[in-house]
Amino acid sequence: MKIAVSTYSFNPLLLSGAITQFACIEKAVEMGFDAIEFVDILPHDGSSAEEYAKKLRAECEKHSLPISNYTFGADFLTGSGGNLQEEIERVKRQIDLAEILGATSVRHDATTGFAAGSRGFRGFEEALPRLAEGCRAVTEYAAEKGIRTMVENHGLFCQDSCRVEKLINRVAHENFGLLCDMGNFLCVDEDPSLAYSRVAPYAFYAHAKDFHVKSGMEPNPGEGYWQSRGGNYLRGAIIGHGNVPVKQCLSILKNAGYNGTIAVEFEGLEDSFKGISIGLANLRRYTAEVYGE
Repeated sequence: MKIAVSTYSFNPLLLSGAITQFACIEKAVEMGFDAIEFVDILPHDGSSAEEYAKKLRAECEKHSLPISNYTFGADFLTGSGGNLQEEIERVKRQIDLAEILGATSVRHDATTGFAAGSRGFRGFEEALPRLAEGCRAVTEYAAEKGIRTMVENHGLFCQDSCRVEKLINRVAHENFGLLCDMGNFLCVDEDPSLAYSRVAPYAFYAHAKDFHVKSGMEPNPGEGYWQSRGGNYLRGAIIGHGNVPVKQCLSILKNAGYNGTIAVEFEGLEDSFKGISIGLANLRRYTAEVYGE
């Protein structure tokens, strides 16, 4: 079982300019990760995205650090001004970047929902055919390059386990699957273990993530927390410190036959390096106990 780190885990430092994605590579090697997942291409030196992707790939190769996945945003409902074909072409250009980077798998979003101000109730079933059209066009293109594509249980509108399952089966392409995030189901108030048991058979990749959870019936705990779709309070946690049944989710993955990479995705309030390091140690222990490795 390989464990990667998502560069999203370093996001506060990346956004502040304190570190670059090259520093993420160095820290991943220093901390003992087996691979790295890049979230977007973030040139710090004036390079084009294509040039920077080549540099990141070379740096990873220098350190013998595999690139486990490339992640970026997409929205087949409202992206590119609501023009589906333009959004498909934009996402295909990101697939080209993934090829330059050397990633053999990609996670893109499906949508965050209909545009604000849309008249009347417009639900997931109405959106499903369009989302599937976009996802299928992209995965057919990516398959020609040897790159598998995924959506994640992410973005609220297309986050529930039943919704991502419907999307995957509507696309119905062997090159298209799911990035199973252990924590994200809490954002739509689903029990992570029950939701994971539904979608684990579709997993191409996995995120280990933890959250602290407080009932929406309790007082607002203040800064650092946000609310789920149903009004419960969530805050990012170090893996093993929160309420997500991480080890149980690993068991579900194993029983579903998954033996791919699991990436640490940390978004807690603690120091990024410390939070990632402790989370890695806990995840290593859990995977050893579950997978016997």
